[in-house]
Formats: sequence, C-alpha cells, structure tokens
Amino acid sequence: MLESARAAWVDNSQLLGNPSSLHASGRAARRVVEESRESIAADLGVRPSAVIFTSGGTESDNLAIKGLFWKRREVITGRPVVIASPIEHHAVLDPLNWLAEHEGAEISWLPVDSFGRVSAADVQSAITAADGRVALVTVMWANNEIGTVQPVHEIAAVCRAAGVPFHTDAVQALGALPLDLSGIDAVTITGHKVGGPHGVGALIAETNLALVPVQHGGGQEREVRSGTLDAPGIAAFAVAVHEAVTAQALSAERLRDLRDRMVKGVAEVVPSAVLNGDPNDRLPGNAHFSFPGCEGDALLMLLDAAGVDVSTGSACSAGIPEPSHVLLALGVDESTARGSLRFSLGRTSSADDVEALLVALPGAVERASRAGSAARR
Repeated sequence: MLESARAAWVDNSQLLGNPSSLHASGRAARRVVEESRESIAADLGVRPSAVIFTSGGTESDNLAIKGLFWKRREVITGRPVVIASPIEHHAVLDPLNWLAEHEGAEISWLPVDSFGRVSAADVQSAITAADGRVALVTVMWANNEIGTVQPVHEIAAVCRAAGVPFHTDAVQALGALPLDLSGIDAVTITGHKVGGPHGVGALIAETNLALVPVQHGGGQEREVRSGTLDAPGIAAFAVAVHEAVTAQALSAERLRDLRDRMVKGVAEVVPSAVLNGDPNDRLPGNAHFSFPGCEGDALLMLLDAAGVDVSTGSACSAGIPEPSHVLLALGVDESTARGSLRFSLGRTSSADDVEALLVALPGAVERASRAGSAARR
C-alpha cells in the first residue's frame, strides 16, 4: 500500500459509525464515504453518483455482467446474447459461463488477432448477427496476462450506436494508462492494483444504467450493492486512485523504460524466448514471454527460489496444469502456452530488479528445459 493510503486507512479506522446510520457517528462515517466518492469521481471525470463501491474487481465484474444481463433480459425477445472476448479475466469469464449454464445466456465469443486484440468491426458484426438480442458487450481495457490494450472507445462507440450497454474491466489499466471514461457505460476498477487496500473497488456506472442487484440487503449504493460500507478502506482507495491518476504519465514513462530494458535483456540471455502480445501498444509494466521446451510452473518455482516473483497464466484442475486460455485464443499451441510467464513491473520496481531477473533467468530456463525433455522422454 502507498504510505498515504495506509495513513488514510489508519486515520479513518478509528471511526465507529456505520455509514448507513443516522446518528452523529454514522454521519461522520458517511461523510468520509461521500468525500471519497467525490474524489474518485473527480479523478476519473465522472459524476459521483456513478461510483458504486464494491469489495473489488471480481464483485464489480459480476455486478456489471449479471446485473446488466438480468435487466436487459426483461426487454429482449428471444434468447439474450452476451458478446465478449475469449481472453477476459476469470472474474468475467466465469460469470459468463455461469449465465450460459444457469440463465440461458448465449455467449458470442469475439475473435482476437495474434496480439490478442479485438476489433470494433467484429463487435459490430456480432451485434448485427444477434438481431436485437444483445444484453451487453464486455471487453477488458487491457489484458492482465499479455498486456495488450484494446480499442475500448471504438468498441464503446459501436455499442452506443446500437443501443447496447458496454462494460470494460479496467483493473489493469487504472494508473497504467490514461483513462477517458466518456462514452463507456460500466467500468470495473479495484484498489490493490494502485496501492490501495485489498477488498475494496468500484463499478463506475451512470445512474441511467439499470442494474439488477446480485446481492440483497440494506439497499446501499443505489440499491444495487447492499452491505455495510468500509469507510476506512474507501478513504484509502480514494487516496490511491488520486495518486494513480495524477502520477500516471510519469509512472508509465519510467515503467516503459524498465520494461523495454527487460524485454531486450530477456531476448539477449534467452534468444529462444518469444514475446507475447502487442510489442508496443501494451501495459507499460507488462512483459509476457513463452519459453519453448519449458514448463511455466517449473520456471516459476526456479525463479522463485532465486528471489524473483513471476506469474503463469495457467490454471490447475484436479492438480493438472492447464495452459493459458489467453494464449490458446491467440492460436498458440498448448505446449508453448504451458511454457509462458508474465513479468510485471510496478511502483517499487527498479533497474536492479530487472538485472536480478536477467541473471537468474538463463539458468532457470536451462534447468526447466532439461526437466521438460526428461518428462517428454
């Protein structure tokens, strides 16, 4: 957490009131919440009423997708369609699959190019093919694995012209890219990606966007997200969002320089490595590589032993590692997809961190490659 966000949390954690209570302590807590809402709205260029506080990105995605689907289903004749990219985070993919299995949704999966990018023309084609049955379109702002940035404003314009709500998961984009939310119906953000606390986020949705609640209770947050509001967490979240937005340009420039140095260095020390995603139009702190002949999990553990934290995009089912759904959607074969890692740079990353990776990586790749060869034999 940012020191300023931590200080805001500590200061406000002494408040005793429930923000929904009418007594003085409750009103004091409510003031913290509403001032934080106004701060976030000002930083993102939206109205305060558009900011719906949640527990984080997963809840915001579920509220947007399920809430919009259920509301739009009331006015759609025939089987409702949700249009989405196949490279979404599981916080989007899993609700979509649940709607298909339990609520009769038809999911129209958009094609992506070799960089993992969706085209607005394909969105238009999918809307046309659905013939008035589209409940919503959801395409993430920037991919969490390969870092590719999507043409969200082009997609939003297509959706608005067709009268279809558009949702984007901007969890990775906040603080990394300049965010213009105009013309976008619903946007997911979260706190811990920008130096705020875990367990707090928001769905940015204009008040004219009708949503059915996912959870019911006290009717907080425009009666679409019930639950006692975490005033200290929200205060810290607002501070983190403000710093992320105001520092975005300088931070992106610094991270982009580090990332380019890392990409160049990886190519030099492991010539067989393949950079995934768009080489230029990507998150400034993201680099994603495939290492042919290696298992990503083995590489992860070898680098972890050397003090380097990295991520795979794979999932485990019954103890069996599965390749990244993102890379498979790009047309990467399963073997190569299994041998892929994401390297992320952030606020605390330095040139020394990049150098530590470049020192540790060749040996890790050699050992992982030997282990992979032995396993195949």
